[in-house]
Amino acid sequence: MAKAMAGQLHRRTEELARHGVEPRLAILRVGDHGSDLAYERAAAKRCAALGIGVETVALPGDAATEAVLEAIDRINADERIHGCLPLRPLPETIDDSLVRHRLSAHKDVDGIGPASLARLFTGSGEGFSPCTAQACLELLDYYGVAMRGKHAVIIGRSLVVSRPLALLLVERDATVTICHTKTVDLPALCRTADILVSAAGKAGLVGASCLRPGQIVVDVGVNVSGEGKLRGDVCFEQAEPIVEAITPVPGGVGSVTTLVLCKHVIQAAEDSCGAGRD
Repeated sequence: MAKAMAGQLHRRTEELARHGVEPRLAILRVGDHGSDLAYERAAAKRCAALGIGVETVALPGDAATEAVLEAIDRINADERIHGCLPLRPLPETIDDSLVRHRLSAHKDVDGIGPASLARLFTGSGEGFSPCTAQACLELLDYYGVAMRGKHAVIIGRSLVVSRPLALLLVERDATVTICHTKTVDLPALCRTADILVSAAGKAGLVGASCLRPGQIVVDVGVNVSGEGKLRGDVCFEQAEPIVEAITPVPGGVGSVTTLVLCKHVIQAAEDSCGAGRD
């Protein structure tokens, strides 16, 4: 899927180039946390391959909220920049709410601001869907997974993935249940799902007792083992023989998420030159 999606996006950047427009992403980083640096490198590599320009705005780890807001203001005012990705979570000394509210909805390509979240609730308006939640939907669409009338169970309740994805699935006429690690008899509830999404961030949470034949399983969890290996929330070895389909970790939702980010930057560039949204 990632290969097909990348090909489509590259054609769109080529079309923009013919109109003299280079899609451009600003990555705003506070400090030098290892996971932030890794995601920055991955996003920059993906963008470069697709013809999207990237510039990093790096602030020291002890930067004050006002310094971050000033950086956001500069990005908002820069017509060369079509999208901004603040790497989160921000340090505890930074007021995350002020940052999210300050970012222009037109450049909020990861869907963190109030206008983007409002668009999820209303189905119209400015902004974009959060990239990881949208990536889950893109995967289901690409593989022809029917959502209308299906029961989708989402493990997790974050504003980053779970709750936005619930709204996206409801728009597709799915019936959605949100649960979490404190849900009573979680395995029994999971077995009722036609589509099971785990975004709890707890390795091994979903084992054979949570699964039944015919299910579609989307594993959003990213956990690092003691040996430094990436693992999802789902015990892949237990799940694969049981379910109809499952996304792996790594190489599943994460690989699509960076492409959704690129797609949003390209859409913002198209909007800025009047090409319209795909």
